Amino acid sequence: MDKKPVLVVDDEKNIRLTFSETMTQMGFDTRTASNGEEALTKMKGAEFALVLLDLRMPGMDGIEVLRRIREMYPKVRVIMITAHGTVESAVEAMKLGAVDFIQKPCTPDEIRELVGKVMEREAIDESKVMDYSMLMELCKRHVTDRRLEEAKAVAQKALALDPGRPEAYNLLGAFQECRGEWVEAQKYYRTALEIDPSFKPAQANLQRTGSFHRSGQIKL
Repeated sequence: MDKKPVLVVDDEKNIRLTFSETMTQMGFDTRTASNGEEALTKMKGAEFALVLLDLRMPGMDGIEVLRRIREMYPKVRVIMITAHGTVESAVEAMKLGAVDFIQKPCTPDEIRELVGKVMEREAIDESKVMDYSMLMELCKRHVTDRRLEEAKAVAQKALALDPGRPEAYNLLGAFQECRGEWVEAQKYYRTALEIDPSFKPAQANLQRTGSFHRSGQIKL
């Protein structure tokens, strides 16, 4: 990912300030918007590398903004800014390519770490990916590009490479969720937890899929 501008979208001034200062320190030209409408207007006049997007805002919410970004600017990467438990439709968010979430309040170090991971993921040369961890990151990049079948194939490749790790099972569970196959998804999540009972993404996904509303973020 090159150093194109970054857009921070949040209706809370202090959140915009924290994120924009951190991104500026990382060397990015940073712009801000206080709502979804303003964000989409600003995106018409510049080519952004990354959008840090609040999920809950007055007026147009983050999911609708994400949907429009995916339609008009499919190559722009988006990190969703959330409060605890505010993703109402986990499946909808993932189908729109929402892979990266950061929960507020957050620290500059947490912001830098996540943005760094997103940038590194973009630099992956798919033809040279051989190890398990890189396959997992490539899988997430495919999800961001809304290429779920290709992401599933990469997760299965990682599973064949090392069936004794939980991450690929958890990802395959997420793909089953996107197909509406909740029982199969839970089987994958349980398998991940059999391998590593402390694996938090699978813990969260299993708990969420067992709830009445199934609301919350799909943890990858």
